[in-house]
Amino acid sequence: MAGRKSDFTLPTLDDFFTTQEMRDEEKVAKIRDIPLTEIDEFPDHPFKVRDDEDMLNLVESIKERGVITPATVREKEDGRFELVSGHRRKRACKIAGIDTLRCEVVELSRDEATILMVESNYQRSQILPSEKAFAYKMRLDAMKRQGERTDLTSTPLESKYRTNEMLGTEVGESREQIRRYIRLTNLVPELLEFVDEGKIKMRPAVELSYLDEECQRDIVDEIDMSEATPSHAQAIRMRQFASEGKLTTEVIQAIMGEEKPNQKEKIVLRGDRVRNLIPKNVPVSQTEDFVCKALEHYNKFLRNRADRDSR
Repeated sequence: MAGRKSDFTLPTLDDFFTTQEMRDEEKVAKIRDIPLTEIDEFPDHPFKVRDDEDMLNLVESIKERGVITPATVREKEDGRFELVSGHRRKRACKIAGIDTLRCEVVELSRDEATILMVESNYQRSQILPSEKAFAYKMRLDAMKRQGERTDLTSTPLESKYRTNEMLGTEVGESREQIRRYIRLTNLVPELLEFVDEGKIKMRPAVELSYLDEECQRDIVDEIDMSEATPSHAQAIRMRQFASEGKLTTEVIQAIMGEEKPNQKEKIVLRGDRVRNLIPKNVPVSQTEDFVCKALEHYNKFLRNRADRDSR
């Protein structure tokens, strides 16, 4: 299978004419302390570097013991270095006030560097859906390009099937799940953020990814106003309307304004109508409190009027 690594590797000339000690020394010679100012980020790096508790722990560790595991960089044509793995370590060094990063300099092609960059981040304990989406896409594109060079007899469909299957095996995901994640890269940033936050589930998000940007923006606006997100069934219907050229802003509002099975006991208010009656300095998060207080005052007004009419 194209691109699959074999368990058996033929010895190279270096294996015959160099000792293990010489090879280890050569590897050590490639490890050096490189100024942070000379290290560029990996292009379109899909994994977020967060200044969270784990980062603070890493900073303290580096202050005490230094960078134990060297980062991996590749030298660029202009003499600068490109970070392949070690983005968190680089950030931690900067926070710790350390001007250099201990790195291993390796010779890699663009596709080889992409594959290594993605693989080195699989070990993270928490990976957001958006991170998986772009990482899988980058990894898959690199695998396909390598496959095009090594397996010229395969059709594009066969090549795509094979690479999806190979990647799924490597990361422990089904081929279909890999496809779903990659579809998320077609979402506008705001919808993708809702997926990361868990407000929109994977299956409706995949359906929304087939809509054009204008329709997706309308959905974002509707979510901001109503604080309701589309269900899988609603997303399917919107995709169907879009395929027929009938998905307008009004249709989106109508579909998302429908009562869902888990909202049978809820009162649904049109977000745009309510917001027009609320002062602009009242945050959206306080809309419910404002409406309840307004209703209390109105109810009190009705009772007082009824008392006056009964006299």
